[in-house]
Parts: sequence; C-alpha cells; structure tokens
Amino acid sequence: MYYHEYETEPREKRMKRKWKAVREVLLEAERSSGEFRARLEGLGACAKDFKGFEDFGRIPVLRKREIIGLQAEHGLEWFLGCEPGRLGRIYQSPGPIFDPEGAEPDYWAWAEGFFAAGFRPGDLAQMTFSYHMTPAGLMLEQPLRAIGCAVIPAGPGNTEKQVEFMTRLPVTAFVGMASYLKVIGEKAVAMGYDLARDFRLKKAYVAAEPLPESLRREVEEMFGITVRQGYGTADVGCIAYECMELGGMHLSNFRHVEICDPATGEPVADGEVGEVVVTPFFTEYPLVRLATGDLSSIDVSKCGCGRTARRLTGWKGRADDTAKVKGQFIYPGQAGGVCARYPDVCAWQIRVRNPGGRDALVVLLETAVEIDADAFAADFQATMKLRPVVEVVRPGTLPADAPRLVDERTFG
Repeated sequence: MYYHEYETEPREKRMKRKWKAVREVLLEAERSSGEFRARLEGLGACAKDFKGFEDFGRIPVLRKREIIGLQAEHGLEWFLGCEPGRLGRIYQSPGPIFDPEGAEPDYWAWAEGFFAAGFRPGDLAQMTFSYHMTPAGLMLEQPLRAIGCAVIPAGPGNTEKQVEFMTRLPVTAFVGMASYLKVIGEKAVAMGYDLARDFRLKKAYVAAEPLPESLRREVEEMFGITVRQGYGTADVGCIAYECMELGGMHLSNFRHVEICDPATGEPVADGEVGEVVVTPFFTEYPLVRLATGDLSSIDVSKCGCGRTARRLTGWKGRADDTAKVKGQFIYPGQAGGVCARYPDVCAWQIRVRNPGGRDALVVLLETAVEIDADAFAADFQATMKLRPVVEVVRPGTLPADAPRLVDERTFG
C-alpha cells in the first residue's frame, strides 16, 4: 500500500513533474525573494534562463549560515512570497533562524514517510519532539493527523511521565529520537515494568540524529517493534524516508534533491558521496538549492517495496563546521556569543561525543580563575537549546589553532 500515487510513478514522469514545480519556485523566488534575486544578479541571469535540471545546478547553493545573516540584516519578509500573516506558523530554531510554515495541509510532506513506516489510521502516537518555538513537534504531528492517527503531544524529557503514557494508554507508535526511546525503555525496566507485557508499542518513527544499525537493533529487540527513520530539516521538512525494505531512504516526492560537490555546489554522479542540496516546492518561503551540510550518496537500484524514487544511502557526515546533536544544530559562532559573556574565559572548544550511543555535549573552558560552571551551562542552554557538560581547564590546554567544534562521535 502507498500513501500517494506519486510513489510509484516512472522516473521520467516524476522528473517532469518535479521540474514543473521547481520552475514555479524559481519564478516566484525571482518575483518575491530579495535573497534569490541577489543570487541571480550575481550570475547575470533570470529565472527563465534555466530550462531544466541540466542547467539548474549552475545556481549557487544557499547555506544556512547565509540565511541566518541575511535574516538578521534584512528581516524575514525579504525572503517571503506572501505577507507574514498569511503563513500558518513562524518558528525559531537555533542559529537563530526563523522557519516559516505555509498554511496548506502536510506542508512539510512527512505523511508518505510515516505511511511507509507502517503508520495507519487508528494508531495512537506518542510525540516526543519539542513543541516549543522549533517546528519538530507540530511538523510531525500534522501528517499523523492527516493519516488518521491520534497524537499524544508529550514533548521531550520527563521520562517517567513518558512511561506513564505508554503503560496507561494504548500507545502503538513512538515518534522521536531512537536514543530517547532506548532511555524510556531503560527507565521503564528500572521502574519494574515488563516491556513485552506492559507496553503495546508496535512501531517507531525516528529522526534528528544518526541511526546506527546497532541502536536500531537494540531498540527493536527491547520493545519487539519496527524502527524506521526519516531525514529532514527545520527549513524544508521531509527530504527522505525509509520503507520496510531497509534499503536506504526514498527521496521525497515533494522536494528536488541533489547530491553536490561541497566545494562547488555542482551535482556529482549517482553513487558518489556529496552534500545533500534540497529545493522544496514552497512558494510562500522559496528556498532554491538549500545546502544542508549533510553528506550522502544516491542509490538508483530498484527497491523491493515498489516505490520508484531514488534513495539516499544514509548519513555520511557533515560538510561544514556544524554538528547536529539531539536534533539541534550547534553553531560555533552562536556558542561564541555565549562565551563572550564570560571575559575570564580565554579559550573554548565544543566536543560532541556519544558514549553508549547517547549524544553528549562537552564545552571546554580555559580560564585562570574560578567560574560558575552551572551558570555557564544554563546560559549555553538558553541560547543553544542543549545543556552541556562544562569542563574547566587551565590556560594553554587548547592549541592556538584548535577548532571550535570537534565531533568525536562514532557510529557503528
């Protein structure tokens, strides 16, 4: 069964449909987006100069850090194809960056991914992504409601309450991070629950962090469920999703996805590793060739599920100087603003680790005087949405050329 007829359409038909949608985005972006007009002016081109995907790759990519700066300089309206009051919602994600949402149903295009993961009318889903300012919670709730599922808006944290919901209500589906579902299972066992007897969970849809197969197997065996993942961002929504065949992640039928050389922004051959570049079919907030910073490659082989969309082969790392931790991007520049409020800190570094498969954020602070580590951690969390472990070290510990961000995680 499929959620939409687009899922099985021939590739040639799909690409014609997608080019028509992309062309509408190009024309609207030229009309309404100061950001895109500036890129066109740099090329000496206009939207009508691009006749197909063969020359679409000439348009310079747009990076998230550029959006952050341009929103700060020009305001959100400089990007929009409609008045802000015509939008459905406006969120803010770390950066800081505003994320507009249009008013149409399933704007973020996650419904086909949930359906491919086995979500059906009558499922009761426990949503553990945040509903506060960032789009994740509502972004992923809307498609569940469209399918016919009921949703418990649990949000993140408060693990004992999460266990209570899952044991007192007939929760059949989990939505959140796989690492957090593992935490919930461990907490339930510690509270004396039998996961096979006391839970009615059947499936999980996970996102916002890498999913090593070891963690997938552990969570599936822990609860006796299936775990499937989706891949997307706060800017564009769904980019790709897994089906039951576990042969990679099918590209969304409502975005044009390219794999590009991180240095040039030009598309690479199928099978080669490059940066994921996405053009969603938005006209309210047109984003043309948004570079995600994530590395992957394309698999063009046929999938046993019958879906004909090409597939991403999984997350291969980051192409830029950010890291995604517990669903949030960590920007060194933003972290530097926090550190600047502590003049006794002479150097700092962020380290990302995943002991036991759980992401941990560590901030090293070089200072010769005593510092209130708890206060710093609270300030960091208020800005970056994540609370770090603060390690105070003596001056000279970090080399002068030490990178601001070091990702030490391993994914087996």
